[in-house]
Amino acid sequence: MVVLNRIYTRTGDKGDTALGSGKRVPKHDLRIEAYGTVDEANACVGVARLSTTGELDQMLARVQNDLFDLGADLCVPEDGGEIAAKALRISDAQVERLEREIDAMNEKLQPLRSFVLPGGTPAAANLHVARTVCRRAERVIVKLAESEALSSATVKYANRLSDFLFVAARFANLSTGDVLWVPGANRG
Repeated sequence: MVVLNRIYTRTGDKGDTALGSGKRVPKHDLRIEAYGTVDEANACVGVARLSTTGELDQMLARVQNDLFDLGADLCVPEDGGEIAAKALRISDAQVERLEREIDAMNEKLQPLRSFVLPGGTPAAANLHVARTVCRRAERVIVKLAESEALSSATVKYANRLSDFLFVAARFANLSTGDVLWVPGANRG
């Protein structure tokens, strides 16, 4: 259970912060960058949810909770210690749920004949922003995985989530249609 009585602690005033294991690292540490970018993606999903309802909003609510799980996973290094053994980790079941939800939305969409431009409805535009931030988070997570142990589900979730957000943006544009790229349309 998390209890936050005080928001500021002053412990990071010199540019370092604590991981979930208690180890202190610089605020520019790659692990901090990874879960900070996940947090940013979560905020973008929250903004997108201002324009969603029903089934899509319910899926996005689950994603927001998962993103907190992902941040919790990333903030505790898999170092073989007691804290790491008890840490919350992303599961294959979370990845599989995303895949099922992608497939369910995709069944209602027309096949793509061109690349999609970010836009359309406010929900779709904001989901595209969330997707691009999620892709950045994924790049940081993959880079972190090159030097530190991460579960395969952690990397898979970040990859699958950007796919989910792409399809969710298209789903949000279901009534208006995709905004499609027209190659060379403005070349003169």
